[in-house]
Amino acid sequence: MSPSPRPTGRRKRWVLGILSLLGVIAILVGIKGAQIGAMIQAGATYVPPPEAVTTATASAVDWQGTQRAVGTVLAVRGVTLGAELSGLVRDIGFENGARVKKGQVLVQFDSTSEAAQLAGVEAEAELARLTRARVQSLHSQGATTQAELDAAQARAVQAEASVATLRAMLAKKVIRAPFDGRIGIRQVELGQVVSAGGPIASLHSLDPVLVEFLLPQQMLAKVALGQKVRVHVDVFPRDTWEGDLTTINPEVELASRNVRMRATVPNADGRLMPGMFANIDVLAESQSQVLVIPATSVLFAPYGDSVFVLEEGKDAGGKTALLTKQRFVRLGERRGDFVAVTSGLKPGEQVASSGVFKLRNDAAVVANNSMAPQAETAPIPVDP
Repeated sequence: MSPSPRPTGRRKRWVLGILSLLGVIAILVGIKGAQIGAMIQAGATYVPPPEAVTTATASAVDWQGTQRAVGTVLAVRGVTLGAELSGLVRDIGFENGARVKKGQVLVQFDSTSEAAQLAGVEAEAELARLTRARVQSLHSQGATTQAELDAAQARAVQAEASVATLRAMLAKKVIRAPFDGRIGIRQVELGQVVSAGGPIASLHSLDPVLVEFLLPQQMLAKVALGQKVRVHVDVFPRDTWEGDLTTINPEVELASRNVRMRATVPNADGRLMPGMFANIDVLAESQSQVLVIPATSVLFAPYGDSVFVLEEGKDAGGKTALLTKQRFVRLGERRGDFVAVTSGLKPGEQVASSGVFKLRNDAAVVANNSMAPQAETAPIPVDP
């Protein structure tokens, strides 16, 4: 038998197909390599766009030093009025929350029994006085003995004491305001029988008021009687009250090493009420110059606080731009939106005041203060 013909045509087609595929792959590899090379070259020369920040200038201002504390508003005089004797309420002479004057009748208890007894003992006292006068006249004439005169005088004194006792009981049946102030909610009603010691209402003197607070013992060298204090309460965030430091406790509390102090604050409008929580600033006697920047300029970190100072320089592309220079600073007192810088900055230096969390050293930035928030030393929250 003759041998079968070799499939040369099919083999050639396979070889041509494989060669074509390899050529396509080589072309694709070349294109992709060219693209990667172009990206590498572009990355080597790429300059990131500058970050937009707001700026602020470190400025020297006069600040009056303050020592801050929290405290409580107290009444200069405050009592809970009560009944000294038990009795039936016949009349109430005040309204809830009203202002009352010293000596004003607040509650009248029933006193008919004591009044009737008083009339009897007054008659007995008058008779005893007349008897004493007659006995004295007779004794001067030698018609009576000394013992009879002594007995007459004793009966007169005893009768006068009985009158005084009943008058005192009648006075205790009338509850009067011991001082000017504002009375609270009454706790008695007409016709109610009140036992001895039973509460009637609270009474507080509200002008002026006391503000009590604590300061660390280290502050004793910086405070003195007569220093001005400024009081703020959350109820009236736009208002402040000023007063004087009037009491410094002569002992340091062992548990906290704090010193208890009190300031006297005028309160003519009566808006400061006992029990209110208050923020207190004890003002120093003189002012000092400090360097301040917005608190938003500071990048707070465990290893140290820093700011980004803006200086002109060359960016990565060789162009003139504002560059950031990170600088560590030491901070002092914070007041409102500002914070004092004790070291690390000079007056007039420009710092980034917002967006500092996205900055790095020697980064190019562009200043845009069109939407910069206004920093204030005493900001007031605004409801949306």
